[in-house]
Amino acid sequence: MTPMESKGLKEQESSRSSLPGLDDRITGALVGAAVGDALGGPVEGYSPDQIAERHGGRVHGIVGPWHGDAWRTARPLAPYHKGDGHVTDDTLMTHALVRVYARVRDHLDAYAIADHLVPDLMTNPRWIPELETETLPVHRLFLAEKWLVARLAHGHADPREAGVGNIVNCGAAMYMAPVGLVNAADPAAAYAEALDIAGAHQSSYGREAAGVLAAAVAAAATPGATPDSVVTACLSLAKDGTREAIEKVCEVARGHSDFESALRPLRAAVAPYDTVGPDYRAPSLAARRPSRLHAIEELPIALGMVLVSGGDYRHAVLGAVNYGRDCDSIATMAGALAGALGSAVPEDWAKTVAEASRLDLWEPARTLAEVAREVFERDVRRRRAHERAFTALGGTACSD
Repeated sequence: MTPMESKGLKEQESSRSSLPGLDDRITGALVGAAVGDALGGPVEGYSPDQIAERHGGRVHGIVGPWHGDAWRTARPLAPYHKGDGHVTDDTLMTHALVRVYARVRDHLDAYAIADHLVPDLMTNPRWIPELETETLPVHRLFLAEKWLVARLAHGHADPREAGVGNIVNCGAAMYMAPVGLVNAADPAAAYAEALDIAGAHQSSYGREAAGVLAAAVAAAATPGATPDSVVTACLSLAKDGTREAIEKVCEVARGHSDFESALRPLRAAVAPYDTVGPDYRAPSLAARRPSRLHAIEELPIALGMVLVSGGDYRHAVLGAVNYGRDCDSIATMAGALAGALGSAVPEDWAKTVAEASRLDLWEPARTLAEVAREVFERDVRRRRAHERAFTALGGTACSD
């Protein structure tokens, strides 16, 4: 090897070592999702104009409750203390799913949701930041998530079909980042696993969004991934209205490099696919009903904001927050994607959210990284066993 070749090899090795590894991407995605959730919570349900009026301009970090000290009684949010760095049910559900992975230590399916997630929500008291008390997580969940308990614990429904009949929303997609991380760099596998898991919770385009969000996170957690490669992976897997909504929103997003100019164009692009309608707090008659023509709003907008930001965490999350509407879930998804791409989560935000929510935001990431490696090793053994069996049957022998 010549001195020039040796120098080139060392430069390549140095470049590889400087790239975010599995642990970094898992930490970035899970901490990033939680911080995005906390930033979006206090302005959820409002329009960009209402947010700007309330806060004297755009939100640029952690803010207090919309109604200030009256949060305990002010409708429509009472009794939840949204703001001041408190995470919402998006993060509570994400961490609950990580605990299921820690228990099963393998790929999950709808039965794992029935056997492990639902009992965890029903029987293990935890600190609930928005309620400022320790209680069962099920008491904080929105009705669409309480459906899991009603159908699986009380209704004894088939876990694979339990999501049928629930309102179609982002409830399953909002906590699917762990599925993408366990299947890091394999979007198709993440998509399939998330669809199976989400069958216990959602149907129609709500279930589809869960699969695509997991695929997006897996694509983001791939060496050399970019916002464009993540969108390409999503479009290769997404079906029906979900695919079309992502395509249209991302076409618009590519024409912007600042979230301020993108807020209204992105809403206009997703509006034909969103069943909720223009008034988020007064949904249309067709809202959240099954359809092959529609999509949840949150996932396409999150992908759009990641494109607008060029993958920068701070820019993507603030764009999601200031978009309003269901912005805690949009920012959760955008934060997970930007974090998985390797963009740093601001330390001051993460520290404030962890302290305010009384949560160790980093422990679930450490746990999931261990599980992801174990699952990968299992997958390798299973794949090699299949290769040997297929070869023994007279199939084509492996060449490598």
